[in-house]
Amino acid sequence: MIRVLLADDQTLVRAGFRSILSDEDDIEVVAEAANGAQAVAGAREHRPDVVLMDIRMPELDGLEATRRIAGDSALDGVRVIILTTFDLDDYVYGALRVGAAGFLVKDTEPAELIHAVRVVARGDALIAPSITRRLIAEFAGRVKRPEPGPRLNALTEREREVMTLVAGGLSNDEIAARLVLSPATAKTHVSRIMTKLGVRDRAQLVVLAYEAGMITPGWLTP
Repeated sequence: MIRVLLADDQTLVRAGFRSILSDEDDIEVVAEAANGAQAVAGAREHRPDVVLMDIRMPELDGLEATRRIAGDSALDGVRVIILTTFDLDDYVYGALRVGAAGFLVKDTEPAELIHAVRVVARGDALIAPSITRRLIAEFAGRVKRPEPGPRLNALTEREREVMTLVAGGLSNDEIAARLVLSPATAKTHVSRIMTKLGVRDRAQLVVLAYEAGMITPGWLTP
């Protein structure tokens, strides 16, 4: 069972997400929060698999709440999906940098919301419908990139290739098909890359790929 915490300051938004998710046999909404502070406290109390986090909330915004959850070693298994609007929230890219597993626009279709929760819960891939890829590319292009560190030198050529495909939004199965590998081998490559780079999930690989110039804003995998 996938356990979800809903964090949004609008009661009707939370009710709508609860209604959509509760209809699924494999998803359970275990808690709700009306601000970031409640979201952090709820994550520590309930240890959900996924937190749906509004980025604009009173008392403590979703960005700082995400930072606190991602930075808490006791919450390593908790993944955060940021909820945002399409044309606002220039700091969404920053949310990925502090540990968000991905993000969704608030008017996403119910099927995409359900899919996103399942994908992030299993840690398989960054949420990657085409709109999300465009958003990541757009926000990455607005952020000044720091110089890439020496960690990337530890990667093999194959691992760099895999990392680029991860940054393009491909799942393990899609990477396997692209590189003519078994899904298990693709998964092993991704796991080794994350270990070598010291990142907690695939979202962080996307951030590093952009910062290192391995992939550029506007690049989309066909």
